[in-house]
Amino acid sequence: MDIEFGIRNVARPVTFSTDAQADEVADSIQEALKTNESIDLVDDKGRHVIVPAGALGYAIIGSDTARPVGFGAL
Repeated sequence: MDIEFGIRNVARPVTFSTDAQADEVADSIQEALKTNESIDLVDDKGRHVIVPAGALGYAIIGSDTARPVGFGAL
């Protein structure tokens, strides 16, 4: 799933893909915001994306549903 973070005072958003479920990502973001700690997520290549909770402007979490590829009949 794709995730996009908007960082305060930064023009470009941080975008990456992860294998985690949408609920897991949302829970970890909410917990970091409550405790004012860093948001630490792992992308689909195994890299850590760490964002300070105080710097987060917004977060867009993609859906878990897979989209069909191709032109075949559904």
